[in-house]
Amino acid sequence: MQLKPKKRLLTRMYLTSLSIITLVGFGLAWMVNMLHAQNSYNEETAQLIAEIPQVAAELREHDLIPDTSAWLDENKKPGGFVVVSCDDRFKQVWTSALAVDKGLFDTCERFNEIRGDSPPYYLTLADERGYFIYLLSVEISGVHYNLLMMKDAARLEQESSKYARTTYLRLALVLALALLLLVSAAYWGLRPLTRMQAELQAISDGKASSLSGGYPVEVEGITQALNQLLQQTKSQQERYQNAMNDLAHSLKTRLAAVHAITDDSALDKTSSNEKIMEQVSQMDHLVKYQLKRAMLGRKGLKQEQTQVAPLVEQLAQMLYKIHRDKSVKFTANIPPLILFPGDKGDLMELCGNLMENAFRLCISQVRVTAAITDEGEFELRVEDDGPGVAESLRYKILERGVRADSQSPGQGIGLAVCHEIVESYNGSLTIEESALEGAQFRIRIPV
Repeated sequence: MQLKPKKRLLTRMYLTSLSIITLVGFGLAWMVNMLHAQNSYNEETAQLIAEIPQVAAELREHDLIPDTSAWLDENKKPGGFVVVSCDDRFKQVWTSALAVDKGLFDTCERFNEIRGDSPPYYLTLADERGYFIYLLSVEISGVHYNLLMMKDAARLEQESSKYARTTYLRLALVLALALLLLVSAAYWGLRPLTRMQAELQAISDGKASSLSGGYPVEVEGITQALNQLLQQTKSQQERYQNAMNDLAHSLKTRLAAVHAITDDSALDKTSSNEKIMEQVSQMDHLVKYQLKRAMLGRKGLKQEQTQVAPLVEQLAQMLYKIHRDKSVKFTANIPPLILFPGDKGDLMELCGNLMENAFRLCISQVRVTAAITDEGEFELRVEDDGPGVAESLRYKILERGVRADSQSPGQGIGLAVCHEIVESYNGSLTIEESALEGAQFRIRIPV
């Protein structure tokens, strides 16, 4: 099986950057070479303009212009020029001796074909040599001349080639330096990503819980989003863990009730089955409630109103069965119309945990009171005549895993669950001393 090469960000960046640098570099080198050629052409043109008197003197020797000025004789010099003279329609009317020797008799006609182009003008003429052609439009003694002066291109081409080689060599050095800087910039620029990879690996290995700060602005948004995702994942895991612990804690009480019912010889089979099915129904409700809470959190639970008195009475009957050997005197001061401002599952958790603790730790009395206070808050009080809670422990036992009585069985979950539920309703849970001389748990929730 052929393995597909992995995509690399560095490769893409190198190829793109080097392509841009190379394109721009060669474009600039081409422009420099063109400017150099144009400049050389202009220098030759200027030099030829300076030699016009000598050209004119040669024209005078061939009686092409009248002898009207002494400067013609002054500029007479031995030697000649490769030059032709053209009329206004670029018909060749005169050819210098050197041009005749080279057989350049159609230069004007051939130049006429390219004179619309931009200089430098380059032609391969009759002698099969390359020439740069310089057009000089001058007036001598009132006569207009189109002079085409030709310079062998070999020397200029050699100079241009040498200049081009130097230019491209310099370009190669610049590209090499650019590549070195590009590699350095790439590794320097990607260091935050390497650091992020190392920190994510540390999080995966359990050595860290979030990404650190100090990242560049361009990456900071990603790190913040990842930290939020990690925090959400951690919160969700905690919700699932807490929900499973809470479910186990709640089911433990119902299973104890089922066990007590099956052991109660005073109940006939029909009554026993009815009470067991009642506990099973409560278990089913608790399972659905805890699973929904694990997925959505407490804020996602539907807000409703629940009657308090029937649920408290139902829980009391269950706890009577579990603690039937204690002969607990239970009192419920709950008006029939009092409503809990929230989910039935929440009320079941609150009353179930507090009443189970009260029945388990009391000596002989448990009292539950519910009312609407003058401030418009729902208030629930669960009291017993047991040993109470030391003032130094009243805040600590609201944390998960902390218990006031280490001698009795339990995991220290119930009061923490109650505290979390009350906080989700923006309420308060306080532990006080009861008039029954035991502990009083007071819950207040805004209606």
